[in-house]
Formats: sequence, structure tokens, C-alpha cells
Amino acid sequence: MPLYRYVKSAPSMPRSRQGSRMLSFLLIALGGSILIWTFWPIVSFSMTSGDLFREIVTPIQDGTAYAAPNMDSSGADLTNPNAWFPTSPQKKVVTPVNTYTLSIPKLKIQDALVTVAGDDLGVSLVHYGGTALPGEYGTTVIFGHSTLPQFYNPKTYKTIFSTLPSMKVGDEIPVTYDGITYKYIVYDMTVTGPSDLSALAQQFDDSYLTLVTCVPPGTYWQRLHVFAKLDRPSL
Repeated sequence: MPLYRYVKSAPSMPRSRQGSRMLSFLLIALGGSILIWTFWPIVSFSMTSGDLFREIVTPIQDGTAYAAPNMDSSGADLTNPNAWFPTSPQKKVVTPVNTYTLSIPKLKIQDALVTVAGDDLGVSLVHYGGTALPGEYGTTVIFGHSTLPQFYNPKTYKTIFSTLPSMKVGDEIPVTYDGITYKYIVYDMTVTGPSDLSALAQQFDDSYLTLVTCVPPGTYWQRLHVFAKLDRPSL
């Protein structure tokens, strides 16, 4: 008598069902990857930038997290710098030179256009009207648009300040105004609530520069201020 016996094997799963299950797993994995890709810059900024915060605000309020790309929770169009501080609107000033350029070597920004008292952050950086001009005693305040750093392009004004949070104390910001290049050196960075007007504060003991954009990357929850001071050659 043989020492073995036959065992009836279980029916195999039809290939069509196997393919559907694999496709489902792939779609789930793809969806998860997209979520991580989208939210990681926000989470990373929140984890690494805690020491920059001057005023902590609740990240999600009134649906801000789901606002349209260029809108805040109230529906204000943030490509227009006049909507950033409605209680302190910029002044429509007349200056000898109404455009100039700014560079940030670390971020590969080269000769970006800055418009004095401009209205559209989609076409240039905007020098907030009424603040000091470059090289003058006082504080030059410049606004720039940002989005998720994955879309960063130093030549596109809707993404130009997306990697501004990576700036460090000591980084250089050359500004060329009326044919003269002024080199500013970063000395501080802070994050504040969206209604904080400290970015517009003027200091008249020297020439200062403040860069302003929205953070965390891809949101409009808070404001990043990068403070720099004119580097004056020692005599």
C-alpha cells in the first residue's frame, strides 16, 4: 500500500480578481504617497521652526486648511499685498525709481523684480508702499508669494519665496536700487500671526530689510519675517 495520499488543492483565485486587488493596493499606496508628499513640508516646518514663533496661532480655523490656493479663510486674494494687512494698507507713493531688483544667492534667486507699492505678487515681489527705500535709514519691507516647496521655481513669482524658511542668520540678500547694490545680512527670523503688523515697523538707526511670506509652506496660517541689516563696509 502506498504511504502517500492525494490532497485536493484549493481552487486558485482568478487572475482578474488578483489584478483588481493589486490595482486597489497600488491606488491606496499612490494616494498615501500623495498625502505624505503634500503635507510633509507643513509637518516638517512645524517641527523644525518652533523657535521662530513669536505668536502661536491655531493652524486650522474657519476652514483655512482647505482655502483656495490664493485665498485666506476670509476669501481675501493674497496675491494682492493690500489684502495682507487691511488695517494698515500700503501707501501709493511716488518714488524716483518704482522698480528694482533683489537676489538671494542661497535660494538661487537672481535679480528678481521688486515693484514699489505694487498690487500683484504674481508678477513681481512687492515693496510695501510707505516703507523705507533700499539704502535709506529705516526698514524696507518686501512681500513675496509662496506655495509648496515642491513647486519652487526662483523665476516664478507665485513660488519665489517658497523656500524662504530655509534662510539662516548670516545669509546675504543683495538689493540693487537706482544702479547701486546694497548687501543686506540676515540677523533674525520670526513667525507671527497673520494680523501681526510688526513686519512693517520702522527702525531709523540704520538701513534694514524685512522679507515677508506665508508659512507653513503651502498655507496662509502664519507669516514668516526674515530680518536683515545693511552690511556697511568698515572704514
